[in-house]
Amino acid sequence: MSKSSARMRSPNDTTPTLRAGLPASMLPASMLIATMLALATFVTGCASQHVADTRAEALPQATLGVPGVGEAQLDPGFWIQRQPAADKPLLDAETVAARNADLFARDASMHGLSAMPAMLTGTQVRAWIEAMSSRPTRTLYDMQGKEVPASTLDALFANMALDTIPASQSTRFGLVVARAPLRSFPTLQRAFSRQGDTDIDRWQESAEFPGTPVVIAHASADGQWLFVVSPRYAAWTPAKFIAEGTRKQVLAYYTDEAPYRVITGAKPRLVYTPDNAALSELQLDMGTRLPDIGMLRVATIQSQAPAFHWTVSVPLRFDDGNLGFALALLPRTADSHLGPLPLSRANIIRQAFKFLGERYGWGHDYNSRDCSGFVSEVYASMGLILPRNTSAQAVSPVFRRTHFEITDGRGARMAAINALDVGDLIYIPGHVMMFIGRIGDTPYVIHDTNGGTVLDADGTLHSLKLNGVSVTPLTALHFDAETDYIDRITNIVRVVHTP
Repeated sequence: MSKSSARMRSPNDTTPTLRAGLPASMLPASMLIATMLALATFVTGCASQHVADTRAEALPQATLGVPGVGEAQLDPGFWIQRQPAADKPLLDAETVAARNADLFARDASMHGLSAMPAMLTGTQVRAWIEAMSSRPTRTLYDMQGKEVPASTLDALFANMALDTIPASQSTRFGLVVARAPLRSFPTLQRAFSRQGDTDIDRWQESAEFPGTPVVIAHASADGQWLFVVSPRYAAWTPAKFIAEGTRKQVLAYYTDEAPYRVITGAKPRLVYTPDNAALSELQLDMGTRLPDIGMLRVATIQSQAPAFHWTVSVPLRFDDGNLGFALALLPRTADSHLGPLPLSRANIIRQAFKFLGERYGWGHDYNSRDCSGFVSEVYASMGLILPRNTSAQAVSPVFRRTHFEITDGRGARMAAINALDVGDLIYIPGHVMMFIGRIGDTPYVIHDTNGGTVLDADGTLHSLKLNGVSVTPLTALHFDAETDYIDRITNIVRVVHTP
């Protein structure tokens, strides 16, 4: 994630032109798919009819200022209709559950909270904090372009109160009650790499959504911040976003076998209510899961009849910081699903396109998301968990991976590109992209990027300034005049593969 190549993800990319990642792995089935594509007949505008023979297709006119992209390519149906058996589930629910369990068992970037011991050692707590909150070695600047002074860093480290960590402590649990920023240090002060560039806050790490379980490992000296360990991350977050409960309460809420509703829209909200400000229009990002209470024989919930909503259980934080629960109403018009969506090519595309145009947010800043968060939340809506950062996603032992060294030639990379299937992830340093299909021989990706550089007709570099979730041809993107993204691919990961 942020601070070193070992934790690098989209938010910490140092590439000047584009922060994005590429994934894709190869299955022999891709050869069969290619054959099916060659034989199928494409009927324009009919998403459920036949699959296109794309081999001789010309690229669309760049009517939107992006090479090879016109209005048609912004419709998920354009890409879905080109896929064989687009709605056929690729993995069943049992396989997805087994894959998730395997991820927590074998991927060192994940934290299995149910396996946390009853007592935490001071050594473990200090190790978590020091891995996240190392003192910056480069000059950083504040919002006004002034250098962040050593005195500010000294104050941050004093507030971390590392000297108060006990030799051992009972393991405490909590639930996130609202979208919560995860920070490198216990502060909301922003820090930037260059004067005048205030887009990417280097102290912004990630975000957690309502209902996410955490272990509460430590508190800041001023009591306003907690260092928490979530299933996919460990960082500082404002204490007001965490409600502390018992181990049983927290883990049962997150892992209970009772029915739960998965948020499948980009970021829908609960209904407005004057009865409880904490619940009123609470944002629920894609992949959030909440227990579904079903139809209750009650007259009202939050002053409304529940008949025209989904009734869900939502965690609350009382004034003393303790955990409670409340019934809340989710509009039936909000995108959600009882349990995860089926994991199919069509749903992968549909879910990804729900974020189209959303602003890029390093570390989930700006109430949005970054490249690795984008692909994670798409898959989370279908029940499949990914590690948080590009560095961990690209090398996870659970998914099928094709790795490339710098010395590997372009031919090897192109062979892998030609075998891509929908949903495969393509990684370059600090960035990940999701494959969605081809036009002719040109592969296309959807990705959350804060850059995007192409070559003009005269051979000069030109920044597209995409700065959000975008559809682009993979082959059009460049690092410099001589090097394109394909030359920089480090890994292609097939997330959806049979055991």
